[in-house]
Amino acid sequence: MGDNGWISTSMPYLKPRAAGEADAWSGEAAARGRRGGQRILHAGETPATAEVAALLGLAEGDLVVARRRLIDLDGEPCELTDTYYPYGIAAGTPLARTARIPGGAVTLLASLGHVGVRAVEQVTALVPDPAERERLALDPGQPVLRITRVTYDAADRPIQADVMLMPAARQQLRYEIRIG
Repeated sequence: MGDNGWISTSMPYLKPRAAGEADAWSGEAAARGRRGGQRILHAGETPATAEVAALLGLAEGDLVVARRRLIDLDGEPCELTDTYYPYGIAAGTPLARTARIPGGAVTLLASLGHVGVRAVEQVTALVPDPAERERLALDPGQPVLRITRVTYDAADRPIQADVMLMPAARQQLRYEIRIG
């Protein structure tokens, strides 16, 4: 387990929030008596890299909307997340701007008619590059967990792809799988 006792689970981040509720991260941290925050480092249109294109079922170079956020827990960086949306879903919406989104992006997507019903995650461990290491306040050689998540709608279309980096020593992931 991470040294701060934090166990991360994906389910709260896949469901829209009720009106007036905080985003999933702020809500989860508050429920544990902690303070979760985030800083949006970048938001806007960008050409899809080969990886992002594959995740979203697009061609490399197609426009997507990207948001890069630095997530913190009690003022300490705990995650660097890049989220990508198909251009047709997110262009011209708050997803393309650096302002916080009340209730979070999943809630906004649902209000736009894009509800996730399935998500696929892949977890790997690696050593971050120097810029990632600096953003996450890590010492050289400290590994991160890299979680890639793609969320699909009822028609099995990808509506969101996340690439998250988390300091490995500060995290424990918990997965619950329901069959049937």
